[in-house]
Amino acid sequence: MTSHQPYSAVRMFIAGEWCEGGTGRTAPVVNPATGEVIGQVPLATTADLDRAAEAAAAGFATWRDTPVAERTAILHQAADLLVSRADEIGRTMTLEQGKPLREASGEARRVAGALRWDADDARRAYGRVIPSDQGTLLTVRRRPVGPVAAFTPWNFPAGGPMRKIAAALSAGCSLVIKASEETPGTAVQLVRCFEDAGVPAGVLNLVFGDPAEVSRHLIAHPATRLIAFTGSVPVGKLLAAAAGAEMKPSLMELGGHAPVIVCEDADPVTAARRAAAAKFANAGQVCTSPSRFLVHESLVEAFTEEFVRAAEAVVVGDGLDEGVTMGPLADERRLRAMESLVADAVSRGAKVLTGGERLPRPGYFFPPTVLTGVPGDAALMTEEPFGPLAPVVPFTSLDDALRIANALPYGLAAYGFTRSTATAERLTREFEAGILSINHCGGSVHEAPSGGVKASGYGREGGPEGLDGYLVTTRVSHLLTD
Repeated sequence: MTSHQPYSAVRMFIAGEWCEGGTGRTAPVVNPATGEVIGQVPLATTADLDRAAEAAAAGFATWRDTPVAERTAILHQAADLLVSRADEIGRTMTLEQGKPLREASGEARRVAGALRWDADDARRAYGRVIPSDQGTLLTVRRRPVGPVAAFTPWNFPAGGPMRKIAAALSAGCSLVIKASEETPGTAVQLVRCFEDAGVPAGVLNLVFGDPAEVSRHLIAHPATRLIAFTGSVPVGKLLAAAAGAEMKPSLMELGGHAPVIVCEDADPVTAARRAAAAKFANAGQVCTSPSRFLVHESLVEAFTEEFVRAAEAVVVGDGLDEGVTMGPLADERRLRAMESLVADAVSRGAKVLTGGERLPRPGYFFPPTVLTGVPGDAALMTEEPFGPLAPVVPFTSLDDALRIANALPYGLAAYGFTRSTATAERLTREFEAGILSINHCGGSVHEAPSGGVKASGYGREGGPEGLDGYLVTTRVSHLLTD
């Protein structure tokens, strides 16, 4: 075991200074692979939050007026630092979140690419000139919206915060970000890269604290102009309502329950391998994780056999140990949730083909689990599992599969496997989701938008659309005079 590595002290970053919370309150940071406390995270007071919001207001005035070429150069320097420190960031991420070190270091490198994309794309935030016959020069300008309050979860300790930071700073906004108290060390290391790259004081502020208290205070603060959140649907609804009460726009990237439809003409073995790889990535703790596997009845036996084979080949363990391909769940709550979903499904007639019980070792480990015979009214078919559970359900017609896939209020991601272009187009047309992948279970990419429909939220991250959320459109009418 190699988990007993040093874990750096965690601080908040407000107005260009690293600091503790005003009262010295802290919460423990736990290594999910061992259950051991490895550090303490400071918790902000309302006075700390006021300082952060006021710093962001002052920082916005500076950053907004910084020439875009200068902003871009600073952000590229931050990206260079992220790449050079990726292994160090990855070790911290594995200690506090649990994912295998290779995945963690890869995540740190990927976010550097996202930052570069957004920084360069901001140079193309064009306005336009409109022909006018009123004796005026009529133009449309794109401007940064202002200070942003952002809230991110624990499952992607680098990717989650960076999607907010990269878009906001590239657009010319300032930011107060509340990263997860469960994975604070990674956020600290990200922010240090921006500090060392020369981002001015106040432009980027990092806080931790009681989620309800922090979100309530920052959303209502008069300096805040935009709310950006990634997390669960219930919490997203609360934050969106709070933002609406203040007439502030919000970006909501919420949960899902992603269906996979394996059509009659698909290769069941290839589909199973690709779907399993996506299902067990990050122990299934991914908003877009495939989580309902709808397989044509003629293929279900071959698909299930290969899926079980892939599940049993996963090496579960401490993410810092050599050869491990899946780490622990985040905490004891996630373990209990897995046990409850499996027990409910079995009580309704489902059969567990592999996995199904927590592993008898320290830490929060639950193995890849495959179930068949799961009825439609089982909680596993209606609630996002956010863990390594895979129910395989046969269907007889594509109409039935699409009906099941679209029956839930969620609409984040959906996946389909088919050899037919016509069928692929039908899936694209009829899936109710904001992220679609055909013949693979691909994740987010920098250059294209990601986001949900229905209860899975609104707004997009990535691509030009991701930058749009941090910009406002202004119409300028200039009366021409001598």
